[in-house]
Amino acid sequence: MTAVDYPFNPAADEDRATPDPEADALLVGAVDLHQHPGPSPFPRRMSILDAARDASAAGFRAIVAKSHHHSMVTDILALRAAGLDDLPTEVYGGIALNRTVGGLNPYAVELALRMGGRMVWFPTLSSAAHVSHHEHHDTGFPTPEVRLRDNEVISILGENGAVLPEVRDILAVIAAEDAVLTCGHLGVTESQALIDAAIEAGVGRILINHPVFVVGASVEQAAAWARQGVYIEHCAIMYWGKPERRRSLDELLSFIKAVGVEQTILSSDSGQKTNPLPVTLYRRAARGLLDAGLAEADIRRLLGGNGGRLLLT
Repeated sequence: MTAVDYPFNPAADEDRATPDPEADALLVGAVDLHQHPGPSPFPRRMSILDAARDASAAGFRAIVAKSHHHSMVTDILALRAAGLDDLPTEVYGGIALNRTVGGLNPYAVELALRMGGRMVWFPTLSSAAHVSHHEHHDTGFPTPEVRLRDNEVISILGENGAVLPEVRDILAVIAAEDAVLTCGHLGVTESQALIDAAIEAGVGRILINHPVFVVGASVEQAAAWARQGVYIEHCAIMYWGKPERRRSLDELLSFIKAVGVEQTILSSDSGQKTNPLPVTLYRRAARGLLDAGLAEADIRRLLGGNGGRLLLT
């Protein structure tokens, strides 16, 4: 596999030059629900078009471009005539409900979804769990390249502990558009309240992002969510990214075993300036899971089958 229209970072992506046809074959049909291309206030090493070209060269079925700061739906629409429409990989966006889009803003959600967006991330940078984690740990989040106000915490719950009316309004929009709800960086308590309210509202596509990072969910909690029909996403960057930041593969395997292959999704969560490219991480994940003894059919489900079912069917 070779670079597509932009240089690899030799330290981050050099293994892409090593042939691994067995792993490469498992990327055909892959779906990455969590990529971070530019434009973004955070430094990025790839644009949406770069990401789509690289994914297409590897045989990906679809990718989702995510920004913590703005809806990428209009960026994607603007790039269709500039080359996206010529690629076999489908590219989708959505909206993350942080301060820069007005927080819990049903108007912004409605616009993003009705213009073709597929995903709504509840607060990420503005969640209480994220702000607290960032204050007490090295999260690895970059420094914005443009000057921005600090994120004030956004809660989905009122003082009485009930889900806010504006959240229920957003859930109604998501249900009507049959879009994907993700709990973003909400902690366990808020995530549970959101999941319960979403199911009550008729939302049929629900995803928990990286339970081991910021969210703070245990294996048992993730399994309980899966029993409610929720998909559990794990990010390849956490297990096959920079060596100094890698988590134990045994941790990931324990989640997969408890939750079940059928409710687990792997994504990249990559695109940052100094991290491996998404396709690089997918290759490493395919190889790592093969070496761990997972069946090829299960790996295909983790890398694309389940993500495609959630996003596209």
